[in-house]
Amino acid sequence: MDASGLSVKEVQALVAQAADDELPKLARQLRDDERAGVRRALATALRQAAKRQQEAERLEGMYAFEEGLASACGASVLVGLDEVGRGPLAGPLAVGAVVLPRHPRIARLNDSKQVAPAVREELAQQIKEEAAAWAVAYVEPAEIDAVGMTASLRKAFRAALAAVEEQAAGIGLVLVDGNPLGIDSRERNVVKGDGKCASIAAASIVAKVERDRLMERYDELYPEYGFASNKGYGSAAHEQAIRDFGLSPVHRASFCSRILQPTLFG
Repeated sequence: MDASGLSVKEVQALVAQAADDELPKLARQLRDDERAGVRRALATALRQAAKRQQEAERLEGMYAFEEGLASACGASVLVGLDEVGRGPLAGPLAVGAVVLPRHPRIARLNDSKQVAPAVREELAQQIKEEAAAWAVAYVEPAEIDAVGMTASLRKAFRAALAAVEEQAAGIGLVLVDGNPLGIDSRERNVVKGDGKCASIAAASIVAKVERDRLMERYDELYPEYGFASNKGYGSAAHEQAIRDFGLSPVHRASFCSRILQPTLFG
């Protein structure tokens, strides 16, 4: 369709409805059109199309990266694992594990910290519906206090891996975000893997959403600490609540000793 003879409103409507691969042709037809409304509409549409293309390439890169790792070791099935909640003052450590289908791709996958909360909720639901297997394993605060974080991480990663292996057979590659943990002979560590590997990103999202929901339930039991908003992390208000009320049963005592220590002036 020749767009050069259309009104500004007609061009704006045409541009808004055009598929991304149709926009270059429209741009060529309208390159001599000096009307401000036409130029703005076209510039906006081209900018949005470029962002969509960039996002599609980012997502495809995440899948291609892990598929390359799987191919190199001859694995047809892989699982991604990631932890959430290593640093909070309260609540459990959580490790997610996800076996994604190769197709269809799950759009918007990314490191859970880079995804808005509402989108995380949507993605977590989609991941759980479409994954070949998924699980979240926890280590509770008392055990973190007793054995320390390194041992807790290993326990949670092994438990999450065992849970998905009950659901999906033939896992040949275990992708773990961060530094080596030595949890399995199939382990392959990917630093900042939640931003590089689709399966690790999916694991981080599921673990984040499940742990956040748990902290919201704890907020109903212990409302003075603000768990619904801080998710157990050490905000100024949370630390003051610890000083005012002491520790709840879901606090990590070993993480809170600094807060409870008397000062030189108190």
